[in-house]
Amino acid sequence: QVHLVESGGGLVQAGGSLRLSCTASGSIFSSAHMGWYRQPPGKQRELVATITSNGTTNYADSVKGRFTISRDNARSTVYLQMNSLKPADTAVYFCTSFGIHWGQGTQVSVSS
Repeated sequence: QVHLVESGGGLVQAGGSLRLSCTASGSIFSSAHMGWYRQPPGKQRELVATITSNGTTNYADSVKGRFTISRDNARSTVYLQMNSLKPADTAVYFCTSFGIHWGQGTQVSVSS
């Protein structure tokens, strides 16, 4: 059974940075396509970024140039480096494996 645990959320001022981490257990992480989604207050969950098992990345237009997704297969961890944060980035951020398994989410709040 796959278990995903996110960490690294918090409160930051606009223009600041945060790095989210998601550690997986119970699966062959190196072969998993991983992704980050977010759910802003009162809105639907939306794609932020994905990374395939061979490292190919994809980003939502709203975060291109500011966010970077990466993975460390030795640590079974996927990261989301978030720079130049905006209040519009405020959301609960979720990690997913293949869009099937999901973490519990971590809150990111950006103040203006």
